[in-house]
Amino acid sequence: MDEVDRSRAFLKDVKRIVLKVGTAVVTRNDGRIALGRLGALCEQLKELNSLGYEVILVSSGAVGLGRQRLRYRKLVNSSFADLQKPQVELDGKACAAVGQNCLMALYDTLFSQLDVSSAQLLVTDSDFRDRDFRKQLSDTVKSLLSLKVIPIFNENDAVSTRRAPYEDSSGIFWDNDSLAALLALELKADLLVLLSDVDGLYSGPPSDPRSKIIHTYIKEKHQSEITFGDKSRVGRGGMTAKVKAAVNAAYAGIPVVITSGYAPGNLSKVLEGQRVGTLFHQDAHLWSPVKEVDARGMAVAARESSRRLQAMTSEERKRVLLDVADALEANVRLINVENEADVSAAQEAGYEKSLISRLALKPGKIKSLANSIRVLANMEDPIGHVLKRTQLAEGLVLEKTSSPLGVLLIVFESRPEALVQIASLAIRSGNGLLLKGGKEAKRSNAILHKIITGAIPDSVGGKLIGLVTSREEIPDLLKHDDVIDLVIPRGSNKLVSQVKNLTKIPVLGHADGICHVYIDKSANMDMAKRIAVDAKVDYPAACNAMETLLVHKDLKDTTEFNDLVVDLRAEGVTLYGGPRASSLLNIPQAHSFHHEYSSMACTVEFVDDVHAAIDHIHEHGSAHTDCVIAEDLEVVDAFLGQVDSAAVFHNASPRFCDGARFGLGAEVGISTSRIHARGPVGVEGLLTTRWILRGNGQVVDGDKGVIYTHKDLPIEP
Repeated sequence: MDEVDRSRAFLKDVKRIVLKVGTAVVTRNDGRIALGRLGALCEQLKELNSLGYEVILVSSGAVGLGRQRLRYRKLVNSSFADLQKPQVELDGKACAAVGQNCLMALYDTLFSQLDVSSAQLLVTDSDFRDRDFRKQLSDTVKSLLSLKVIPIFNENDAVSTRRAPYEDSSGIFWDNDSLAALLALELKADLLVLLSDVDGLYSGPPSDPRSKIIHTYIKEKHQSEITFGDKSRVGRGGMTAKVKAAVNAAYAGIPVVITSGYAPGNLSKVLEGQRVGTLFHQDAHLWSPVKEVDARGMAVAARESSRRLQAMTSEERKRVLLDVADALEANVRLINVENEADVSAAQEAGYEKSLISRLALKPGKIKSLANSIRVLANMEDPIGHVLKRTQLAEGLVLEKTSSPLGVLLIVFESRPEALVQIASLAIRSGNGLLLKGGKEAKRSNAILHKIITGAIPDSVGGKLIGLVTSREEIPDLLKHDDVIDLVIPRGSNKLVSQVKNLTKIPVLGHADGICHVYIDKSANMDMAKRIAVDAKVDYPAACNAMETLLVHKDLKDTTEFNDLVVDLRAEGVTLYGGPRASSLLNIPQAHSFHHEYSSMACTVEFVDDVHAAIDHIHEHGSAHTDCVIAEDLEVVDAFLGQVDSAAVFHNASPRFCDGARFGLGAEVGISTSRIHARGPVGVEGLLTTRWILRGNGQVVDGDKGVIYTHKDLPIEP
């Protein structure tokens, strides 16, 4: 028996069906009733009724119908003067009350023409908290079905106590999709059918020609691959709500089919076992086992794709990046929908504001990222660049050339924009890539990965960039030092340490961003105020934001320093002090100097001089980015020459420590390591070198016949 037959075989035992009809099926685009569709549906239900099926209908549409009816009555009863006034939106509960009456009158008329009786049952979320109600509901429905009456359910929005009926997703059910799933369980249905305005569940928005319909939903495979488009034009949910309800019901033992309510006879086709719509079943993974690609397989596939990318011409690789930039801009609305869902979930989960700030894609961010990719595309091709040419002997020329590292594994937290930057750098440098983002950015990362890989030509393959979706896969990936060439963890010091302890693969570590600004007594204090405020306030969640302000002791009683403290507080910065500053400024003492706030807070401490500032930075800093504000050149030279950090600035905000601002196009991270690459890591940090030797038949033969010249040759353009 093939997959289709096996997946639909259970239908022969179906007797009791819960059918949910969405607002988009009940109404037309102009909001009026879709009489033809509704009539055809009632005819299908009549046929099923006569065949002995027990059908329970859950119907949306009351609010929409009521709104249309009330708007019409209001228009008829309005004077010309009334129409000139601002129009107030109609109360949703009133619309529900009027519309429910219209909806049931319509069903009653249609069914009566078919010699079928129907019954109305309005319920609210709070009803299901009452055990006696649930028993009585079951008994009533059982009695109606025995009399061949079709029960029609709807949420009683007219008297619902839900805080925000069209937004609140708490409680026992929160829309008619989840109500249908609840009723299927409560009334022991054999099948739940959710009628939609599309043919079923697609791998992406149905309007996208690259999206494909999913006939059998396998949770283990599809939950991380599907990209949802906008919600329904009407009603509360759309496909996201339907899938959530379907998964809940299916894994509780009720098979579910999502299919189109527009196509005539679809319900009958479902029951006949035809492969229409999308089936959800708790045993689906047994019918079509998920073809797992193990960690090693992902890395090998990325390497193979990277070699095909390297074989392309420079212009072709440039074209790939430009296509990625265009694809991101073309899908900005879809990206924002997914990102907003991640942000909302993070807020509901109670994540820290600093994480939520890093998670959110601010307005214009996608356009900015796309422009950065175009800058990267138009840079000189870094692959195969001749770095040095040497004549070893007559007719024997050695070239040192730039070459991709191979396969990179990037583990990053929170920031979905990092995925775009890293992916574009990998493409530009010809590297294969495996990405593991934080779970809080799951939807954002999934849509960005799908758009980027969709823009990569088939000749290279989307497996060039693999998205690791499970945290459990990381330890396995870290074992494969023979197929993964570099790991770059972007996140906390804890994350970097964990990765280093789990692997033999070289790790390019980006530790804490404990950045210092030291204000010397020779500083221009107007400049110092601007820099210190920018360093903390411009983007406090960034790793290059100021976390500690060191101030020369001679400035503590000056008006200029007091003004700086006032400016920081006026911006909303909470100040903590070291042992000296806390008492002098009457501020709380910081629990540690080695602390990254990543928020509108920082530590202030007084130091004796520049050498004390340097000692403090070496003892408590993270070797990320540190800044001196001074006019005394001896102080400046001492600071710039002795502070052992990846980036050291004079009279400039540490916020400039950024790949894009450095002109690198983008960055894979900011490295605080001391080997391979340090500071913002762009394309060059993702390259290694190869030696190419060109000869005409020379052999070593004990060096008897070779006269070495080791002469430097010009690098040809």
